[in-house]
Amino acid sequence: MIATSGADPRDDAEGALPVKLMVCGGFGAGKTTFVGAISEIVPLTTEAPLTEESLAVDTGAVATKLATTVALDFGRISLDSGLVLYLFGTPGQARFRFAWDGVATGAIGAVILVDSRRLDDAFPSVDFCEARGIPFVIAVNRFDGVLAHELEAVRECLVLDDEVPVLGIDARSRADAKGTLISLVLHALRSAT
Repeated sequence: MIATSGADPRDDAEGALPVKLMVCGGFGAGKTTFVGAISEIVPLTTEAPLTEESLAVDTGAVATKLATTVALDFGRISLDSGLVLYLFGTPGQARFRFAWDGVATGAIGAVILVDSRRLDDAFPSVDFCEARGIPFVIAVNRFDGVLAHELEAVRECLVLDDEVPVLGIDARSRADAKGTLISLVLHALRSAT
């Protein structure tokens, strides 16, 4: 359960067990929004206005996007069990992927956010996690409340094992983000045994 006492969770940081989680996915898939929806602190973001080089990226379904993550997003969630989840969101543009290895170091798992209108954008994140043995869940973001493909079709397209959870979510929803993180932690625990 997420801590709900009125106390500042930072006051209890001593003795807490830190858990590092990645949030990755393609450009405009909802990573920054996801971290912001669940973080108990104001998330640290490194959003910068889109440049001409950024605009060269096929923005397609996210043509209204005005900024992009250039380093990482960071959020934190303290749980009643004494765990503290640290969320590290990666940049989505290929030119910033050099930062992913640093973010991945020590992570027990990853949420891969997927825009179902642009499934091809998910492959670099899936390949990255699979190559490093990082357990992951797929969180298909419902843009405008709609999934462009059924979840099973997403699983087939991304060629995922049956054990990999594939969830339909709204990245703006705290409840959906919470459910996604629970699914990830449970999947990571199963993968570790």
